[in-house]
Amino acid sequence: MPLAATGELVARAAAARSAVVAFNVITLEHIEAVVAGAEAAGAPVVLQVSENTVRFRHGRLLPLARAAAAAAERAAVPVALHLDHVQSDDLLRQAPDAGFSSVMYDASRLPYAENLAATGAAAAWAHARGLWIEAELGEVGGKDGAPPLDAHAPGARTDPEEAHAFVTGSGVDALAVAVGNTHAMTERTASLDHDLIKRLAGALDVPLVLHGSSGVPDGELTAAVAGGIAKVNVGTALNLAMTGAIRGFLTERPEAVDSRTYLGAGREAMAGEVRRLIGVVGTPRAGATPGEGTAS
Repeated sequence: MPLAATGELVARAAAARSAVVAFNVITLEHIEAVVAGAEAAGAPVVLQVSENTVRFRHGRLLPLARAAAAAAERAAVPVALHLDHVQSDDLLRQAPDAGFSSVMYDASRLPYAENLAATGAAAAWAHARGLWIEAELGEVGGKDGAPPLDAHAPGARTDPEEAHAFVTGSGVDALAVAVGNTHAMTERTASLDHDLIKRLAGALDVPLVLHGSSGVPDGELTAAVAGGIAKVNVGTALNLAMTGAIRGFLTERPEAVDSRTYLGAGREAMAGEVRRLIGVVGTPRAGATPGEGTAS
């Protein structure tokens, strides 16, 4: 089917008081696994390509983007493409022609006023080209190989009043918030501030996004979605599934040399995790009207 639009998938999930899951992809096996898992769940999904992944792929966006678009167009469920954690304006400007309907512009490393100005300029450019744009406010650590942030440190969390001013001033369509989450966690031990999530949802007229969801236990994740999170980003959980399956395969079969065998095991493990997480989040099934059955 035609490429879906991220903004429409998020809005539909929000109307159903649920969330759509956005998975970061690095290889073709990631892409195929996400699509297969979403088809098994019967639910829409978002394929995300991060600036870090573009850097890993020698700075070239199009090869992976073209593969993601081709897989999305052949999927049995709606699939959208999202460009994630973009700091480079040059990369931002490649998004429309590469098939992306949305971008997460990340100026959160900057002081508040500079973040607001940079994000506002990016939002104006994106909206003029029909792109849905997400930004980040607060300190969601663990990016770019940095150690995970103490998500409970004073000042680390997103302030509702500041968030309202930021969204109003920048014109973004969604906001990634710091509520006890952190990127790149390999253990699911994060404890989220659910009262803060509800206050942020009440203060803002745009959907909330949860980054660093791989470190969030199932029950915490379900509660976060019930509290107002409408887009859930997942990356590390796929890499854990893939690496674990490949490591196990090669341990049992040290003579294996055909990469298709162990990459196939990794792809299958990732697809299973995709289906499981979509069920945890409760993404509405493709074709369901708001309030009807969710994926499981």
